[in-house]
Amino acid sequence: MPQRRAITGRSQEPRLRFAEELRLLRAERGVSLRGLADVVGWDASQFGKMENGHTLGGPEVVQALDQYYGTNGMLLTLWELAVADPTQFKERYRRYMVLEAEAVSMWQYSPGIMPGLLQTPEYAAELLQQGGLMDAELEKQVAARMGRREALLTEGGPQFRAILSETVLRTPLRDLGQWQAQLRHLLTMGERASVTVQVLPEAKGLHGLTDTDTMFLHHAGRIVAWVETGYSGELVQESTAVDQLQLRYDRVRDLALTPDKSREFIERMLEEAPCEPSI
Repeated sequence: MPQRRAITGRSQEPRLRFAEELRLLRAERGVSLRGLADVVGWDASQFGKMENGHTLGGPEVVQALDQYYGTNGMLLTLWELAVADPTQFKERYRRYMVLEAEAVSMWQYSPGIMPGLLQTPEYAAELLQQGGLMDAELEKQVAARMGRREALLTEGGPQFRAILSETVLRTPLRDLGQWQAQLRHLLTMGERASVTVQVLPEAKGLHGLTDTDTMFLHHAGRIVAWVETGYSGELVQESTAVDQLQLRYDRVRDLALTPDKSREFIERMLEEAPCEPSI
């Protein structure tokens, strides 16, 4: 087994350190970006963007590079540090918000929580409270989230398709009245011509986006994606990676209930939701 290579990068910023290590490894191997792409199997442009710090790539490509360079998981460790860096998350998310505001259509798959664009203020508040926000900052973030959803209520606004895992509909708020209001709001939004809501039943099992919240933003001649798993998120812009995610999304959409059947499913959930105890 090859010796584990020492981390030689001098940058203390995780994203830059990861990019620096990629450049050093390729220089030591004496291979061009095109040659690297021919051997490893991803686009040369993606490797170039990773080495410049413009993108981190995904775990599959990093693992392939680890194997090619014989670094025994060192690159994956650096990648995980870069992904987890909170300053990078904030920077990427700000960029995502700009792209969301400019999108002509949006497609989302949500595995665990109600999509932000479909949340009521009460749902958003409880969710953000669980993340540690309180008082003035909580109010600020809830207001910002409600401002985002206004785009769906504007004439000529973007088209929005949301596929919700059944888990989303079986994870209620602590206040049952607020949970019922959230389900009714979901039904109301689904009546809009610009909004399509579908439900993916749990019985469909595992799939390519299991546990991966994914949003596609469609612009004129361009599609980007935002993928979020746990506490990290990544803006995906490289065309091959976006195409692969879209293929997975298409398969999830094939598994989901039709919009009409999804509405019936949500209505049943609302009927089954416990009523608040009478006083």
